[in-house]
Amino acid sequence: MNFDLSRRGVLAGTVAAALSVVPAASAAAASPRSDARARLRDLETSYDGRIGAFALDTATGATVTYRAHERFPLLSTFKALAAAAILRKARRCDPGLLDRLIRWTAADILPNSPITAQHVDTGLTVAQLCEAAITVSDNTAGNMLLRQLGGPPGVTRFAGELGDPVTRLDRTETDLNIWSPGQLSDTTAPAAVGRDLAAVTVGRALVAEDQARLIGWLRGNLTGGARIRAGLPPTWTVGDKTGSGPTYGSANDIAIAWPPSAAPLILAVYTNRNAADAAFDNHVIATTATILAQALGKL
Repeated sequence: MNFDLSRRGVLAGTVAAALSVVPAASAAAASPRSDARARLRDLETSYDGRIGAFALDTATGATVTYRAHERFPLLSTFKALAAAAILRKARRCDPGLLDRLIRWTAADILPNSPITAQHVDTGLTVAQLCEAAITVSDNTAGNMLLRQLGGPPGVTRFAGELGDPVTRLDRTETDLNIWSPGQLSDTTAPAAVGRDLAAVTVGRALVAEDQARLIGWLRGNLTGGARIRAGLPPTWTVGDKTGSGPTYGSANDIAIAWPPSAAPLILAVYTNRNAADAAFDNHVIATTATILAQALGKL
């Protein structure tokens, strides 16, 4: 089932406009997107890697894209989709799910699990696990959410229900972060996941109450300060979910961002470097966010 984005000022239907095919009413009208493409190409060259980018202006439906249909490792950005899937499951077929207490053992605790590591004896509710998975990218919390969805295929199914045939999750934390070029498992494309984020935050995939709860978790994220948030003015309100991997300098960020007194933008930035042992670069993600916002005329 496809969810259109007609609510809250978003144009009806799925919108897709690659930089290379944006109609040019005039040279001046085309220049911001053409300039964005050139700047991202230069940034890629200096970065010695690959950048995938998607931005949607929810007020007009205008998009800016760069390598937006190429596959990149999903990494921990899956946790935003998992939380959205949990919210919809609780609403549609499992009342009480969000308040259900989940327990685990010390053997379940993974690296980067700052919240769940403190609650081995007490457990947490599913809602608290959603918050931990998004706001601090708690890996054990992410796996506990996957258990409520029937494992990683639950995220793939949810993406498919949003009209996304690309995004797939095949493994749990932390194995899902091991990626190499050409790999299909545990990957997405910026345009696909960007439209998924739009569907669950400003579209019709979730009811308004659940959208607000998800957006609250995204706005409370503590891991994205150096990424998309850093590339936008401090007067903007941003909710995001990051992902980072140990191979090929993989690093991502997806966000919903509100300029002052304006409809939000949806941004998805995915990166990897050419060398297997390279470190990720937050500055590249921040700079890409700036370029996308400028191309949409918001900066």
